Formats: sequence, structure tokens, C-alpha cells
Amino acid sequence: MIKVGIIGAGSMGSGIAQVASQSGHEVVLFDTNEEQLLKAKVQLAKIMARLVEKEKIDRATADGIESRIVYISDMKGFAGAGLIIEAIIENLEIKKSVFKQLEGIVDDNCILASNTSSLSIASIAAACEKSDRVIGIHFFNPAPLMPLVEIIPAVQTSEATTNSARALIDSWKKVTVLAKDTPGFIVNRVARPFYGEALKIYEEGIADFATIDWAMTTLGGFRMGPFTLMDYIGNDINYTVTETVFAAFYYDGRYRPSFTQKRHSEAGWLGRKSGRGYYNYAEGAEVIQPNEDKVVGEVILNRILVLLINEAIDAVFLNIASAKDVDLAMTKGVNYPKGLLAWGNEIGLEYVLNQLDTLYDAYRDEKYRASVLLRRMVAQKETFDL
Repeated sequence: MIKVGIIGAGSMGSGIAQVASQSGHEVVLFDTNEEQLLKAKVQLAKIMARLVEKEKIDRATADGIESRIVYISDMKGFAGAGLIIEAIIENLEIKKSVFKQLEGIVDDNCILASNTSSLSIASIAAACEKSDRVIGIHFFNPAPLMPLVEIIPAVQTSEATTNSARALIDSWKKVTVLAKDTPGFIVNRVARPFYGEALKIYEEGIADFATIDWAMTTLGGFRMGPFTLMDYIGNDINYTVTETVFAAFYYDGRYRPSFTQKRHSEAGWLGRKSGRGYYNYAEGAEVIQPNEDKVVGEVILNRILVLLINEAIDAVFLNIASAKDVDLAMTKGVNYPKGLLAWGNEIGLEYVLNQLDTLYDAYRDEKYRASVLLRRMVAQKETFDL
């Protein structure tokens, strides 16, 4: 069984290390910050103790998982590894520098992977002399609990690297989907309207944060409303991803960021981690009650849903992923109540198209333009074969 290296001992890197160790691998977890390494080790011990207490695993299994992870602050400890997964700050130049360093330490047959959620795998691979062994392996937080992993080959990535990486992650009992190396891959691309249109609805004064969240959870069946979820993710992180995707798509209006989110981020209202976001998390703070008007709620749900379905359809049209993988990604990666393409089939693709065209006629905003594939399928009376 190969040795697995993880770069970055934050919550994501530590989570991936736990997953690899649970699958029986010797794991080397690297970070330049010794304090962060200690924090990761202590946190893993707490997680294991909790799992033992809940009788999910026995003590011997927990001890084995902990003992297979070695914590290092010198990358030379990666020597002999068969797979390295980088999970550090979303900064392309820093990632490229790290990958360049790795090539001087690991063997030629070691797969080098990035856990980036939005940056170009091709750009990262370009930093390496042997770029055909570089690939994107994108986990979702928390890695031990979320089943989905996006596998993203760059244009340079060899078929052998793609097949080996996917087979290995499959063996970790994860659900893998194959995605093209484009901004946001599947999930972070398709999910943009969930946040962006919710913010636009708020900015237009149609409903407040609580009402929009109520519509999406109670009427739509989503586990979290967009504002609760943005507060959970962190407004700084969510805004940065939106801004990155917007710029990467040559400022396509479909991915336009929101001033509301920008101002919340600038104010330090980042969400749960700062105690204040769209909601106030201070002890004793007033809990805002939604307006549970079903007519208003259906308008909110309808607007966000048709944009999500359109984005999923366009991902298929542009060969970002197969229709089955798009639906799998959204249900397993962000816990959507249904696959968006299946949802489109259910409510009717003609209905989706009519709603988008109505919105486009009202706003003359390119964010409401319907996918070419949607128009084609409606004209030919087709549905998605899932």
C-alpha cells in the first residue's frame, strides 16, 4: 500500500489525512507551522475518542489510524510517497512553487495532486517538468464525512495518472466524478446561482435573508438556505471563490459577485466564525423570523432553481462532466435534495426555458440566458437519460 503525503494541516488537509489513514495508508502530514501540526494531531485524537465513545470503531482501530499519521515540517519526509495531495491556500503562485519543490523530493512515479476548488490544474502542472503526473483531487469539507471527490485531469495529465488516482480514491470508499479543468469544476461552478441569485433577490427587496432561507429549505428541501450556508462557509471564502470564477470566465455576467457579500466580507461579518454574518450569532441575539408567505416563497425558489438547472445543463453542454456525474456531484458534494438535471426533467425542461426567457425579457441580463442545450432539448422534446 502506497505512502500518502498531505501538504497543509488545516481542517481540509487533516481531514484528507484521516481518510487516507482510515484506508490503511502510511500518511505523512506536512505543514510549515509546528503549532498547526500539533493542533491537527490533538484534533484527530479527539475525533477518534468520540468515534470510540459512540462505538463506531474500537480503540485498537482508533490507535491504528492515529499511529499511521506522521507529522512533519520538512518536505524531505515525502520521499518514497506514491501520492501527494496539496491542500493549502488558494494562491496559484504558492501552489506552483510547492509543486516545483516536490519534484526534487519524490520519485518520477509519484502522483502530485491539488485539492484546489477553483484554480487551473494545467497552470499548477506547468510548474513541473513531469507535468503528466499532476492532477486535481478535490475533496469537500469535512473530508471524512463528505462522500464526493472531484477528479480533474489537466490537459497535460496522462490517462494512466487519471485512472490510478481515481481508482485509489474509489478504494477510500469515496464517490468520484470526472470533471474538466475549468473554473469551479462541477460543484463550485453549478452552485453559483444558489448564492448569487439569492443575493440578487435580497438586493431587489423581494425578501430578507431569513425568508429566502425558509423558501429554499421548507419549500425546496435544501438542507441549508443560501445565507445560512454562506455564513457556515465564511463570506470571505465564498466571495473569493465567486470572484475567482467570475474573473476566470472572462467576466461572464452569470457569475457576477454581489456587493452585499463584498460589504459583509469587508466589514468582517464573515459568518459563524466571526460571530456575525447575514445573521447575528451572539448569545441572546434576536432570531429573525421569516415571512412564510408561500406565494413569495415559490417565486424565490423558482428563480434560484431554474438558474441552477440551467447551469447544470450548460455544464453538460460544455463537456465539463457527464449528465450522471453532474447530478451525482450536486447530491453527494453539496447535499442537494435532487440531482438538478433530474429535477429539470421532473418540472419540465420547457417550463425551465420559459421561466429563464421571462426573466431575461424582464432584466436583459446575460445571467438569465438559457443554455443552447436546453433550447435544443426543448425543441426536440428530449429529457436527460439518467
